[in-house]
Amino acid sequence: MSRSLTRREFVGAATLAAAIPWLPRTSGPGADGVAPLGPPAPEQVSMDRDLMEVTIPGLQAMYVAKKYTVTQVTKWYLDRIARYNKVYRALLHVDTAGALAAAAALDAAATRGGSRGPLWGVPMVIKSNTSVKGLVTSAGFAGYLIPGLELIAPMDATVVVKLRAAGVVILAQTNMPDFASSDGNTSTAYGRTGDAYNWRYSPGGSSGGTVTAVTANMALIGTGTDTANSIRMPAATSAVVGYMPTRGVTSIAGINPLDWLRDNTGPIARTVTDAAIALGVMAGEDPRDFRTKGSAALVQPGPYTQYLKADALRGKRIGVPAFIVAEASAGGRGGGGTPLQPETRALFMKSLDGLRAAGATVVFDDALLPASFSALTGMVSTRAYIAEGTESFLRDYGPPQYHSSKEYAEAVGAPLPTTVIPLPAAPAAGSPPPAPQAPLASDPQAEATLWAPQRQALAAYHAAFDQFQLDALAYPAIQMPPFDEVALAVAGQRSGGPHSNTGWVNRIGIPAVSIPGGFYDDGLPFGLELAARQWKDGDLLGYAFAYEQATHHRKPPVLVETR
Repeated sequence: MSRSLTRREFVGAATLAAAIPWLPRTSGPGADGVAPLGPPAPEQVSMDRDLMEVTIPGLQAMYVAKKYTVTQVTKWYLDRIARYNKVYRALLHVDTAGALAAAAALDAAATRGGSRGPLWGVPMVIKSNTSVKGLVTSAGFAGYLIPGLELIAPMDATVVVKLRAAGVVILAQTNMPDFASSDGNTSTAYGRTGDAYNWRYSPGGSSGGTVTAVTANMALIGTGTDTANSIRMPAATSAVVGYMPTRGVTSIAGINPLDWLRDNTGPIARTVTDAAIALGVMAGEDPRDFRTKGSAALVQPGPYTQYLKADALRGKRIGVPAFIVAEASAGGRGGGGTPLQPETRALFMKSLDGLRAAGATVVFDDALLPASFSALTGMVSTRAYIAEGTESFLRDYGPPQYHSSKEYAEAVGAPLPTTVIPLPAAPAAGSPPPAPQAPLASDPQAEATLWAPQRQALAAYHAAFDQFQLDALAYPAIQMPPFDEVALAVAGQRSGGPHSNTGWVNRIGIPAVSIPGGFYDDGLPFGLELAARQWKDGDLLGYAFAYEQATHHRKPPVLVETR
């Protein structure tokens, strides 16, 4: 006789399913995408030709010419999702009804004339830790999908408000590891996402669902979030552009946090132009995010597309951080962090030829951000405030049943994971129990543990630019090729990667972008990362565009419909 699962059993079953990543799902929040929308229409071949790899400007030109309606384009993307999401599992929830309703509304508005936003009619995906009103902000965590206790967003995140106002059509929410806390892309909510270039391999995390959907043409653009590498490293596995802006350019309000003092959000796209257009929409001050206060006076003026020039790298000096590419000694890790694998080092060195071809000088020097700089950024401590970020999110964006971690535990019968509500350190023998953690704004230790080390590390970063007369940095966005997760699972191992050595960027809040940098011999992509001075987002996008135009590394994946 069958019975309903208890809440604890629901979470446990989801965790077990995620641990066996190659098993297909037959039910659940994504239910393997959406049902196909019928047989191909006679114009299918024409639409495939026009919409595969289409850019935002290209799509909008078709709308102006009345070649397609927004509904036709939206259905084209939904059909691709229906065909391929069951294999690649990029999309945790597909909002078919919502997407078609939004498309119909845009088509109706088009008949009345009037202005159109910069993303008018652009079908996109949203990472599932980012609040979309009426949908579940699961952040990949099965515990937020318990029937009757789902974390249904009461309102949109700030960036989603801006994207809707610009005219997007939201197709789906993307899969991600629970709370963005892994370099892989397996969640308790939906299982494993496979790399679009080979489904057996990892696309990286935590924005692996978004990069897979975008590179596979299941969406035109998407959003990502980044706490240590989670926009840039997955972009590197998937031959897309992943842009993480200077912290404060975009608001993280309404995003289910991992570490709110290191979290950031930005666009993922197939071209630098599309990323620049999307960033211009997402950017702006927000009273709900204190890090954006005053940013309007610090950012380079928009639109960001004005910086996209093919000669933007001509005469520029691009430095390579010594600690990232240092050779690992026997048993060691070179400059610290994850060692750079030989095949990735070779591809990185080859990718630098594109910078030189675009007119840049590449600077190597052992004194250019050595291991001591990596150690300096490691002194920036945010762990004490992780729980504060989670509590603030639940207070403002939680469902009626719970607006705090305490209320969640009471409603569900189990606490939130220590990933987002860390347990206090155990006191030494004979010592009194630790005092409750003070909020960041009133914590007398914050200056010594967070703000002063952050200023010191940022000053050292800018000092290197001055010393070596640099315009930007270049380094691998990923330290190794993607993992064959199916082979690992058969061997009884679970993948948590691949990994990068780029979390220092978040600690000091500078902008960085991952761009296609070539391919390994087995056809999997490699990504080159560029970084610039704080608030120089326009210049950085320009350098990325010049590299893209000089190299044209991107090649779309060849997808399969069965495993």
